[in-house]
Amino acid sequence: MGVSAGPPFRADHVGSLLRVPELRAAHEKSLQGRFGAEALRELQDRCIREVIRYQESVGLHAITDGEYRRSSFHADFIEKLDGAKATGRLAVEGTVSGVDEKRTVTGKRFAPRAFAIVGKLRHSRPIEVENFKFVEANTQRTAKQTMPSPTMLLRGGRAAVSSDAYPDLQEFYADIAEVYRVELRQLGEAGCRYVQLDDTNFAFLCDPKLAESFRRDGYDPDEMPGRFANLINSVVAGRPAGMVVGIHLCRGNSAGQWAAQGGYEPVAEVLFESVAVDAYFLEYDDERSGGFEPLRFFPKGSQKRIVLGLVSTKASALESKDVLKRRIDAAARYVPLENLCLSPQCGFASTFRGNPIPEAVQRRKLERVVEVAEEVWGSAR
Repeated sequence: MGVSAGPPFRADHVGSLLRVPELRAAHEKSLQGRFGAEALRELQDRCIREVIRYQESVGLHAITDGEYRRSSFHADFIEKLDGAKATGRLAVEGTVSGVDEKRTVTGKRFAPRAFAIVGKLRHSRPIEVENFKFVEANTQRTAKQTMPSPTMLLRGGRAAVSSDAYPDLQEFYADIAEVYRVELRQLGEAGCRYVQLDDTNFAFLCDPKLAESFRRDGYDPDEMPGRFANLINSVVAGRPAGMVVGIHLCRGNSAGQWAAQGGYEPVAEVLFESVAVDAYFLEYDDERSGGFEPLRFFPKGSQKRIVLGLVSTKASALESKDVLKRRIDAAARYVPLENLCLSPQCGFASTFRGNPIPEAVQRRKLERVVEVAEEVWGSAR
């Protein structure tokens, strides 16, 4: 099996990593106004240098900052856009927060953040450029930059978008694409060649209950895959030359909790045939993600990659190499082995508090991804 020429790598990861206790405590204090911004930045810098070495030591070639500067994987980014603000949690009919207790490992209910568009969306300053530069300056491997998908700004429907700012929603969609194009261009100018868009909306359409939340927002769920594809394509069409863009389909990930279940069948055809990204990070850590049959829509002869998220970041049990290899073989019935890669199903800390697993388990799981990749493909790259 040939060695990957570049990202995504045979052994990859979604991006966020468990915060060390010192950083987690400082972040908590900073949210309460009890830890200064300059001191927090200095601590983050030190911890990020350490987590870069950590990723290198387990054998990864895609290196992130562990999302150590963020409170959550998406809110920090979105709230730095002029005109956007967080408004609380999404509600889904039938529960307080939209998710049954059965959908969590903690017994707590979990619902994703909601945002409101209160003015014209504008990208008035770089968001992740300096963070990317810091990682790039501290590793000889490939610095990977994660950010929330542009589709995250479509939550809530017409009611979440100011009619004064956007009497015509087509202008709103155009502005979403533009602010993301600006960010990608600035990242490209800084040397970034590997970007991952974290997207919950495609995965939510796979869950009948959550799909209905789109209908209550005034959308036709059957039309949403195409709408999402068009928005993402309008963003990546102008990406810098040589920049690889992947999309991670997230089913919710907060303190070990999750939101969506259901196979990829409702979105697979549009996702694989119409979304113009280079790689798809798919959650496949347990039965709630369904089987590999939707991978049949992966275009024959494509150079794209499917990154199989077979290793759980929610449960502490370490997956066996034999089970992982059998599952890779099962996926290879639909997608050629040379188009497949391996990763954890999601990040280990989509919020700064992290999932309820020990750091030692995180390390063994990342090492397991690298070990299996080397045995299956002959390399983790």
